[in-house]
Amino acid sequence: MVTSVENKERAMARLNDRIAACTNCPLAKARTNALCGEGAMDTRIMLVALSPGRREDGCNRMFIGPSGVVLERLLRSAAVGRDEIYMTNLVKCILPRNRRPAMDEIRSCIPFLTEEIAIIGPQIIVPLGYYAIRAVLTIYGAVPPTARRDYARLHGRLILSRGQVIFPVPHPSSLLYRPACEPRTAAYYRQLAVLMRTCPLYARCPVGRRYDRGLLPRRWIDRYCRGLWNTCSRYRLQERGDTVPDWMLPDGTRDEGPIAP
Repeated sequence: MVTSVENKERAMARLNDRIAACTNCPLAKARTNALCGEGAMDTRIMLVALSPGRREDGCNRMFIGPSGVVLERLLRSAAVGRDEIYMTNLVKCILPRNRRPAMDEIRSCIPFLTEEIAIIGPQIIVPLGYYAIRAVLTIYGAVPPTARRDYARLHGRLILSRGQVIFPVPHPSSLLYRPACEPRTAAYYRQLAVLMRTCPLYARCPVGRRYDRGLLPRRWIDRYCRGLWNTCSRYRLQERGDTVPDWMLPDGTRDEGPIAP
């Protein structure tokens, strides 16, 4: 994994040169630009969309077309700025007539995506929509649903696989065709504000002390303390001012293991 921002920028520049020159599949003949990712190098969150649209292809920028307008609205509702995250595409070239990608086109671009992930080192990967969700789950050895219709069940769920936290959400473009779904979709995106930081109670939480002493597995920290900490039973009780017993785990169950002093 690349560490400093300066080293990340250098590594990403080298990768972007290779993306821009790529001719590994026929999509290279139809594009104006092979679109590289953009955003913060030191972010916790990486968004992975499908492919550039017509405006993105022409201007060589991420999310500046109709779906970009929707994304901006969703990010505003979450109080998250574009400059706070990194965003990229699964397929780097425009898909003619907005068609579905072929498997060989996805396979040609997957190495670029995995290298981007390695450079950025995001704590949370947020795949947008069916193709990105399927690809990211496959990269990390999580078994994707068989039927496309079942992917909606993954929206807003935190998935842990091979040490990576994955948070699937709908692609913003889905709201161009189903605007009635915006309240539910916005609720998923508002969780990005939670995922942008560690639980504010972590420093004094017995769960964190247990983990730091090697007494709890990492999945508790990834799912709650550094994940959706607003769903933690301990956090909710403390926010109400209730007393929380040391033995309580984030899901409300009991852990009788020793507690660090």
